[in-house]
Amino acid sequence: MGNRLSKIVTRTGDAGTTGLGDGTRVAKDSLRIETIGQVDELNSTIGVLLAEEIPDEVRNALTGVQHDLFDLGGELCIPGMNMISDAQVRRLEALVERFNDDLPALKDFILPGGSRAAALAHLARTVCRRAERHAVSLANSESVSDFARKYLNRLSDLLFVLGRALNRTAGCGDVLWVQGRNRTAG
Repeated sequence: MGNRLSKIVTRTGDAGTTGLGDGTRVAKDSLRIETIGQVDELNSTIGVLLAEEIPDEVRNALTGVQHDLFDLGGELCIPGMNMISDAQVRRLEALVERFNDDLPALKDFILPGGSRAAALAHLARTVCRRAERHAVSLANSESVSDFARKYLNRLSDLLFVLGRALNRTAGCGDVLWVQGRNRTAG
């Protein structure tokens, strides 16, 4: 990072534009900036989850994810730049397998909830899915690497599995969906 943020108030965005990493200026409501914002929100949501008491293995995995999300933000900030690699996608796949191995087979849909940490993992998963949708939309008209999109897809899988794992650690288990539970008046 060549330029450090020593001056925070610059006034350069007052007219509704912001600068990309390559120096070009775009509208603050452009799809690229919206996608970058979604990734930033995802990283912040994971930060809230990391404020909880969680197992060290989960903490280490999520801290690594936060670093990757900064790489992803950098990639999105410089059109044509590739900062997310196949190795990062494969690392997420390995984490999904590792955490899922200890869980019982899933036979029903589950509700987001249980322990606070698990609920936050599910919240992060939904933010991740939104970021992924924006990245896919952006890729329909501008350059976005395949690895960036794959990374977000695998990350939502990991966050789902971590929600289940965190409930198990907390002794809560999965919160199962019961189809039609409230259809009849009782």
